[in-house]
Amino acid sequence: MAYRNINVYQYLRHEKKFPLIWCAGCGNGIVLGSIIRALHTLGLPKDQVVMVSGIGCSGRTSTYVDVNTLHTTHGRALAFATGVKLARPELTVLVVMGDGDALAIGGNHFIHAARRNIDMTAFVYNNNIYGMTGGQMSPTTPQGKIATTAPFGNIEQSFDVMRLAEAAGATFAARGTVFDTDRLDELVELAIRKNGFSVLEILSPCPTIYGRHNKLGSAVDMLRHLDEDTVSLDEAENIADAIKSGKIPTGVFVDIDRPEFCESYAALVKKAQGK
Repeated sequence: MAYRNINVYQYLRHEKKFPLIWCAGCGNGIVLGSIIRALHTLGLPKDQVVMVSGIGCSGRTSTYVDVNTLHTTHGRALAFATGVKLARPELTVLVVMGDGDALAIGGNHFIHAARRNIDMTAFVYNNNIYGMTGGQMSPTTPQGKIATTAPFGNIEQSFDVMRLAEAAGATFAARGTVFDTDRLDELVELAIRKNGFSVLEILSPCPTIYGRHNKLGSAVDMLRHLDEDTVSLDEAENIADAIKSGKIPTGVFVDIDRPEFCESYAALVKKAQGK
């Protein structure tokens, strides 16, 4: 792909803490690369892009990118982003969150942002754990897996982020992995292009916490697991068959159109003003 040859440094803040704060083997840097390549491919001016992040490993993403950024409180990234989008609807708003940040304390904001169908892209970095704050189990920790708050194994059912996004009303929902970077680049582009609330769940390894607690091997081993444990919807007849095979389906799960919130709000204002 030609756009892989772009000068990524033009999208980075060089005075920030480099090399990256993320642990060796973490997939967050891969996600950062995909987002940068998408911004370049889509030709979005940096001053027209806003990245909003919460607290956690994923929250550091906004520190490194040379666009407008907000580093907000835990679980509240979508709330801040909603305010930005309503005030400046012409801006492209990207929201980066971890699985705990987006779906635990931020779960209420997640479902209502989807319900409103406000035009922004929610990137959910899913490493199945609270990586930065001590290794507690998150809403996506699989049953039976070990966390500091589940030393004998998690007994709770985990969220299916795609089903949750669809049920709440997201107009675009997709899942990718940091192993298949070519496909991830495509999904990031599709999610940003979509007019409406888009969710892109990105499966990413956490070798330092999740992998160590669950004896999943090295970072390379965990990347290999991502390849072995997932299947593209293009290769499966349907989602149910993919799940029955014991694999996690990836690809685009939802891509529909319905009225976008900011556009509906602007029309409502004109109506109230008698225009």
